[in-house]
Formats: sequence, structure tokens, C-alpha cells
Amino acid sequence: MDTSVMAGTGRTRARRAAKGSVTRGAARAGLAARGVIYLLVGVIALRIAFGDGSREADRNGALAAIAGEPFGAVLLWALGIGLACMALWRLSEVVFGSVGPKGRSAKKRLLALGRCVFYVFVAYSVLAFAAGSGGGTGSSDEQSRDVTAKVLDMPGGQWIVGVVGAGIVVAGIWIGVQAVRRKYHDKLRLGEMSARTRKLVDVAGVGGGAARGLVFAAAGAFAIRAAVDYRPERAKGLDDTLRSFADTPLGPWLLVLVAAGLVLFGLFSFALARWRRV
Repeated sequence: MDTSVMAGTGRTRARRAAKGSVTRGAARAGLAARGVIYLLVGVIALRIAFGDGSREADRNGALAAIAGEPFGAVLLWALGIGLACMALWRLSEVVFGSVGPKGRSAKKRLLALGRCVFYVFVAYSVLAFAAGSGGGTGSSDEQSRDVTAKVLDMPGGQWIVGVVGAGIVVAGIWIGVQAVRRKYHDKLRLGEMSARTRKLVDVAGVGGGAARGLVFAAAGAFAIRAAVDYRPERAKGLDDTLRSFADTPLGPWLLVLVAAGLVLFGLFSFALARWRRV
């Protein structure tokens, strides 16, 4: 074989190996960072359920909790970088496709693009918070009300808010159903887990995914209500959505269950960082 061909083949394999290791590293860092945020939001929500409502149960509340700890600034920067890695991983899925037989389909690439854009925004907000300018972005509740008010003032704004709200409800239901069906098994290296570890991952995956889906669906329902009533203040961010569970006939115990589910989803994200196929 021609030595130039062999050299070219070697370089191609080296590039693929390098790209694979970089992608895996970005995915693991991003999933771990996501796990930290969900874990903290769940803990804050649990404290709200038991009477301590001094902190917001959303991303800003989680970041404020980190900032108050020793080496909090360092942790915030690490978290922001991890979420930026998540965005880069999703971008790689847009360009190269994701794992699985349909990983290169247009649908999968479009979903990856949406996730990439979302995590670019999240990473930016965390890094801005770490730099000391994130406090001005407002809570998730304020952002939801402001965006809803602006869209409602647009031509056809009620329909836009209503359709987006319905889409969020559908997404929440889909997230919950996929979790209960354990579809995440398709993306895990199950052979590397012991039987006990697999059971624990399933508890975290099913419970965490179901709780996350319920929160999404509830937030979407509030958006639909805001559109129907033409009242942007009825839209709720993550904090108000979580607090609304305590106003149901089940009282704070429903919030306890949902909050515990978010903690589980944080732990499940750590499991994905360890065993997800990338």
C-alpha cells in the first residue's frame, strides 16, 4: 500500500479519535453541570415545601445557592463552562449526527439544534451570573411574564402564546412518557452496570423524568391560560410553577414529590454523564 495513503488513513483515524474524545468529554461535562442545577432546584423546592420560601426554585436560585458557598465563584465558572460544553456537544450532533440508527435524520438534527440554542442561552446566563452581571436577568417568573406580555401585544399574539404553551404541554407529556417507558435505555451502556446500579438508575430515570415532564406540562398549561385570558401575569416560570403544586388539594406533599423527582433527575444526569453513549 502507498505510504501516503497509509499516512492519510492514519491522520483520519486520529482526527476521528480526537473528535470522539472531545465530544465525550463535552457531553459528560454538560450532563454533570445540568445535574447540579436540577439537584439544587429540587433541594430548594423541598425547602419551600417545608416552609422555607426565601430562595427561588429556579436556575437563578440555584446559582445564588452556589455563590454563597466557599469557592462559589470558581464553581459558578465551572458550571458555566460545563453548560457551554453541553451546547458544543449538541452542536456536534447537528453537524455529525447523534448515536443510534436514526441519529443522522433531519428530525434528530433539528432537535439537537434546538437543544444547542437552549444551552447556549443557559450557559451565557450562568457565565454572566459568575461574572457578576447575571442578577439583572430577573427570575424565571419575571422573564416568563415579560416575554408573554410582549408576545400578546403582537398581531395574533394570543394564538402564538397558546400554541407555544400547547407545545410545552406536549413536550412535558412526551418527556414523562419516554421516562416511564425507559427509552433512555437505548442511550446507556447498560452492560457496564451491575444489576443493582441499573435498578438505581431506573429509579432516578423514571422518577426524575416523570417529575420533569410534569413541571413542563404545568408551565405550558399556565401559558395557555395566560393566552386565553389575555393576562400575561398568569404565565409562570419554574419557581411559580413549582410553588403552584403546593396550592393543589394535595397541599405541599405534591410539591415534595415533584421536588424529590427533580433531585432524582439531577442524579440521573450524573448517571448519564457516566454511562451515556455519545
